[in-house]
Amino acid sequence: MPTDRTTDFLRELLVRQLTTWLPAALHRSRRATVALAGVDAAAAEAALRLVGGHGDQVRGRQVTVLVLADGAPELPTRLGPIEAELPAEVTVHLLPGDAYRLPVAVKAAGAAGAPLFSFVDLPGAVTPKVLTAAANGRTGELLLHTGDSARGVLASAGFPLVAEVAPVLPDGEAAGVVAFGSRSDRSLEAVRDALWAVGAQLDLRFRDPLDPTGTTVDVVNDPDLEPLAHELLAELRAGGPQQVTELRRHTLTATVYRAADANRALTTLLDAGVLSRDRETGRLAGDETLRATP
Repeated sequence: MPTDRTTDFLRELLVRQLTTWLPAALHRSRRATVALAGVDAAAAEAALRLVGGHGDQVRGRQVTVLVLADGAPELPTRLGPIEAELPAEVTVHLLPGDAYRLPVAVKAAGAAGAPLFSFVDLPGAVTPKVLTAAANGRTGELLLHTGDSARGVLASAGFPLVAEVAPVLPDGEAAGVVAFGSRSDRSLEAVRDALWAVGAQLDLRFRDPLDPTGTTVDVVNDPDLEPLAHELLAELRAGGPQQVTELRRHTLTATVYRAADANRALTTLLDAGVLSRDRETGRLAGDETLRATP
């Protein structure tokens, strides 16, 4: 079971990412689905309040909220008063069962063909069937909390952009792995910024789940960017010239750092003379190509 601090971290991360996702989803579609699987009552309450707080965007649309909960008898009592205050366009389905029932719940809700945001806390084995349901064809985004790296399974399930970090609590206790799957660079940037904001708030550190050294990074305003600079330089030497946009995406998918950190690390490498750029001066633009110097 997650500790209280891990639970707080996951709840705050859910709220921040849903705040970004919901308006964007309703801007491009008249219906959207939010699926919460394996969450506690406090997280479900926070998600419903957030949806209700976006009344202007919800009006004239159709939003379905699925809450999959196993062994939480207090949920109907706690969610009932919040549900009663939601706009008429919001439908809430409270379903019994664990996170492995997500495919059945998503299908029953008629989520196919429209944006789907899934938040899944899966302490057991991560199964392709669950993640494929969350991918929802080409319209799904998934925020997953599990015990180990899920990068390969997320990619196989149809998410072309995958990021993950392993949070470490202040006392050194591991807090599992948080993984994110999407097709949107903007969503990828948003979830990484949310991870760092909540991590700083709770005094966490992050590590790469696949890093055998277990090296952690302080989640502070000015993190040590030397490891990121080494990673980006190695990427350019191995793969040849790349645009800044590609290097920012590599930072988000292959490290624990933020996209803005990539720009700062690249600027440091340029100042050191180990990289060259197309333009002589000015801020780095996304379409600018960088290359490692001989």
